[in-house]
Amino acid sequence: MAEVKRPRIEVSDGALIPEKEERATFTAWRISFFGALALLVLLPLVSPHPFREIMVFLPDGILATFEVTVLSIIFALALGLLTGLGRISRVKIVNRIATVYVEVVRGIPLLVQLFYIYYAMGKIVQVPRLVAAITAMTICYGAYLGEIFRAGIQAVPKGQMEAALALGMSRWQAMRRIILPQTIKIVLPPVGNEFIALLKDSSLVSILAVADLLRRGREYASRTFYYFETYTVVALVYLIMTLFFSKLVSLMEERLNRRAP
Repeated sequence: MAEVKRPRIEVSDGALIPEKEERATFTAWRISFFGALALLVLLPLVSPHPFREIMVFLPDGILATFEVTVLSIIFALALGLLTGLGRISRVKIVNRIATVYVEVVRGIPLLVQLFYIYYAMGKIVQVPRLVAAITAMTICYGAYLGEIFRAGIQAVPKGQMEAALALGMSRWQAMRRIILPQTIKIVLPPVGNEFIALLKDSSLVSILAVADLLRRGREYASRTFYYFETYTVVALVYLIMTLFFSKLVSLMEERLNRRAP
């Protein structure tokens, strides 16, 4: 009896990565991105007060958001790769440690992890707010990226590892030269989605008084009471950033596909 191929449903909390086939002039991505960009440009022109003041007040918060996001994703990628390798390791204790880490971290909300590392762990060792924020986001997203890397490595046909071993390579050499380069192409879209999700979740670090985009917006709104105007600008900036990076991930994926044999 022929095996029935079950349909897969893929859901992500990141921004939708544009498909290569989308060639229409008015795609959903273009409408969203250029619409948000136009609003961000027009609002200060139409109503300089308070929109122009808000735009002047927010840039350092945008830089802080990028700092948290970029550093967190760099460390999370390294941790995720180690975790993914640990999840497929034949060494039982390594596999068990990696699996427990994934299960525990994925079962605790990021907000709780932020509070725990900064406030609860503060009784043992006090760390700066920015370091606590980056640490919490690294640990949280390292677990999710670990599962992505594990799935990507296992998606490479097993015959390639066997062929590499037959040619005299060690398992580590085969993993580094044969398996991991192919894994990068496989995991790029989900890793891109995780980066975008991390960018959005970076707004949570404002609870630690890190002067990110949301925190700066809250400071301006609480001082001037222009809540609607301030959070409109903050939302537009976040939307533009997430859509921009979703397009960037799409272009990187397309380039990798073109270079593939």
